[in-house]
Amino acid sequence: MGQNIIDVDDNLRLVGTAHVSSASVTLVREQIEEYGPDLVAVELCESRLKSLKSPDDLANSDLLNIINEGRSSMILLHSALAAQQRRMGIETGEKPGAELLAAIEAADAADIPHELIDRDVVITLRRAWRKMGLREKWRVLNALLWDEDDDEVVDFDEMLEDTDLLSAMMEEAKAVAPRAGEVLIDERDAYLAGRIQQIRGKGRILAVVGAGHLSGIVDNLQKPPQETTSNLANLREEPPKPRWPKVIMWAIPLFLASVVGWLVYNGETDALKETLWYWLAANAALAGIGVALARGHPLSILVGAAASPITSLNPTLAAGWFAGYTQLKIAAPTGKDAAEFLALQDFNVFWNNRVGRVLLVTAFGNIGSALGAYLAGGAIIGILL
Repeated sequence: MGQNIIDVDDNLRLVGTAHVSSASVTLVREQIEEYGPDLVAVELCESRLKSLKSPDDLANSDLLNIINEGRSSMILLHSALAAQQRRMGIETGEKPGAELLAAIEAADAADIPHELIDRDVVITLRRAWRKMGLREKWRVLNALLWDEDDDEVVDFDEMLEDTDLLSAMMEEAKAVAPRAGEVLIDERDAYLAGRIQQIRGKGRILAVVGAGHLSGIVDNLQKPPQETTSNLANLREEPPKPRWPKVIMWAIPLFLASVVGWLVYNGETDALKETLWYWLAANAALAGIGVALARGHPLSILVGAAASPITSLNPTLAAGWFAGYTQLKIAAPTGKDAAEFLALQDFNVFWNNRVGRVLLVTAFGNIGSALGAYLAGGAIIGILL
């Protein structure tokens, strides 16, 4: 029995796989037939399973939800991670996660129930994104999107035979982004172990997980069952958002209202006009420039510019949302656009692809609007002084 197959006891076997390995697809099918489990547990959540079954499914309604929920930055991280796995999958001739889908299909064919034991990918990404600082986010995106070593060829079928090597690779990833690594690796080890403990009473279980998670899962399974399962609720929670952005967002409109009120009270008409001019010009100009840098449609640029002076006064709105929605309606992405974007062969897809452009218009419009509000605030302070 190889290192990537661990019998924890008579009723629990862990099978470690490489998510882009053709050998792993064969391995999980053989193990389900050989082990004869009562239940197959798979390192997937509902979102990832849906993505595996419909890999090119990115509807315009999904984009609209991303815009409304302000998730354009998080979707960038998700796309980069997925693209890195897809690139490796192309080299090995197997789609990322194919062995997980094969495990479910083999279980269904044998009339064996399956259980999804991974944490929802949206929660995982949100926890990782919010825990990372700006420098760490840059390192992750830079490593995923730009750093390439063309001379290094990775044989994942060989690597699958050495789980220590896969674990070492995951530890190297943690060195690049420690806080993200904690969420993507350590937390998920604990979560997977907790979910396995939850289903231990359902008979003979075969758990199919990434080989890099094996040692962490085994370590967590050695803890008291109540400890690992009680931790699941905490691991499902999203970390609180930092308060300072919200404080600043509310402080800016309050500051402007106070300045306008003070100038009106003192009859400073010229200063009042100058203040309002700075606010309108800086917000509109920088929001419009942000949308333009994203190669947004001219109407999207106008909408973003027009919305910015107003949305900057309301912390619950953002100019990029209006610009992104306009871009989505004017240049609606097609199924081909979705497929090309999800492949994410290079970073230029964000400018050259309709899906990527909607996300960039939204993100850059928001950044430009925020910069405009800060610069206008500084100029207004200069007027007062």
